[in-house]
Amino acid sequence: MKPPREIVQTILQEFRGSLYRIYRSIFRGSYPATLRQQLGVVVNNLVLHVHPTRVYRRSIRPAGTLGLGLICFYLFVIEWITGVYLMFYYEPSVSAAYGRIQDLDSVVTFGRVVRNVHRWGAEAMVVFVFLHMCRVFYTGAYKPPREFNWVLGVILLLLTLALSFTGYLLPWDQLSFWAVTVGTNIASYAPVLGPKFRFLLLGGDTVGSEALLRFYTLHVIAVPTVAALLINYHIWRVIKDGGLARPPQQEPQSADGVVPTFPLVVYMELLVFVVLTVGLLVVSLLFNAPLEEEANPLQPSNPSKAPWYFLGLQELVSYSAFWGGVMVPTVLTLFLLVLPYIDRGPDGVGEWFARKRLGMIILWSLLLIGIVVTILIGVYFRGPNWNFYWPWNAWPGPD
Repeated sequence: MKPPREIVQTILQEFRGSLYRIYRSIFRGSYPATLRQQLGVVVNNLVLHVHPTRVYRRSIRPAGTLGLGLICFYLFVIEWITGVYLMFYYEPSVSAAYGRIQDLDSVVTFGRVVRNVHRWGAEAMVVFVFLHMCRVFYTGAYKPPREFNWVLGVILLLLTLALSFTGYLLPWDQLSFWAVTVGTNIASYAPVLGPKFRFLLLGGDTVGSEALLRFYTLHVIAVPTVAALLINYHIWRVIKDGGLARPPQQEPQSADGVVPTFPLVVYMELLVFVVLTVGLLVVSLLFNAPLEEEANPLQPSNPSKAPWYFLGLQELVSYSAFWGGVMVPTVLTLFLLVLPYIDRGPDGVGEWFARKRLGMIILWSLLLIGIVVTILIGVYFRGPNWNFYWPWNAWPGPD
């Protein structure tokens, strides 16, 4: 019989051999040390092959892109993972939905944290997708040959709003019920098709069991599926249109500024994911997702407010239903879609706030200021009966 020491050594050797065989079954070689091996990692890896094998240093500087597109993608992945977890415990029925949310907050293991991550991740995704579009605009990155990718980005912004809005109703509390009621009322102001679209979305004339089921189906199946497909296409177009693999047109293509994607870019992307995840967890541990009392169709909230990202439209609707609910969003959407086809000059591509694009930058900044100001008014300066009030004072009573 072998001594115990030899037995332990034999077991450790077998264990190391098993780990090595498992590693080689997943990866085709050892850790890449040479440039050729590093390029091969990107080409042969299922996930990494969407990257170019080499990138320009200027393209990956944090000051260039701020990592906003990557953050948007990671937020979508986090929403998908946490959403699957929440689906295990949620029931899309008027009688059970609110109780299931309460169970998540008090009974289900890690339920409150996961719901918080999902809620704040959804809010953050709306913000970062919009910031990503602002970054693309201010650096002129929507110009040829990236025109259609900008259009895809506009569609993805609308899908992000749809994802957040359809999920807003699912807690079935007073906040979500009346927010969706207001939001769908805004959509109904569109002539001819508006009321029909609202009826189709709600499955009736009011927010009820049919609306909850339809919003749940749209939120967990329809909208995420379309969004996932377009996100993949959007990323593919970034690579095909040059993206990180090509410097701005005014910068000479020198090999001195080129680095392999692996390991530098891959490690940077992993770092962004870790920081984002930790940040979301910290926020979710400190702040709970809102949950008011159970929805009561007979007791409207005062004021009833749409989700914060639609409060700008609600503010405009309070002045004119047609202009605020129809013309402004329609004109703004059309402007975003045709922008890369009417502003095709090569000047200022890849440069923040280029003076040669001063006119377009001023126009975009004015639109941005208008959106932010109207949202802030709706969030902080509108009280009961949609009257103005100062947020540092007590809310005025209803007239």
